[in-house]
Amino acid sequence: MKYDDASYYVGGGIVPNDLPTEASGTHIGMYAAWAFLSGLGSKDFPELLSRFVSREETPGAIFMDDMDEKLADAWLNDEGNSFSESYYKVDPVHFFADYEEILCKDIETIFHVADTWDNFDRLKPRLDRRLNEWQIQQKILKLKYR
Repeated sequence: MKYDDASYYVGGGIVPNDLPTEASGTHIGMYAAWAFLSGLGSKDFPELLSRFVSREETPGAIFMDDMDEKLADAWLNDEGNSFSESYYKVDPVHFFADYEEILCKDIETIFHVADTWDNFDRLKPRLDRRLNEWQIQQKILKLKYR
């Protein structure tokens, strides 16, 4: 399953012309970095985790360079996929709404967000909270259907 693809935004003419094509991957890179740093990344990609941990490059740059510009199920572990299926696309309060609320207050589009670790650090607490809420919900569902 593919959750997101940077080429969709470029090919679809969604990224403003005044921005580099790499801007199409900033939001996805922020999510991917958070997922790997939160233990939701696949164990098959230890070098990717190392790159996010080192912070030598930005989240979007690592995503664009190393993840084929796509966020797909292969990059995530089982918990990461279950959470992403709910939060990244489906949940009423999903990733894009949180991303816009935290990082897009005084800018034109989500593609104008600077690809920086400072922005990642601003977004991370919200993503941590959403994961915690989801995990609690999953525990309640398991108890309910025992």
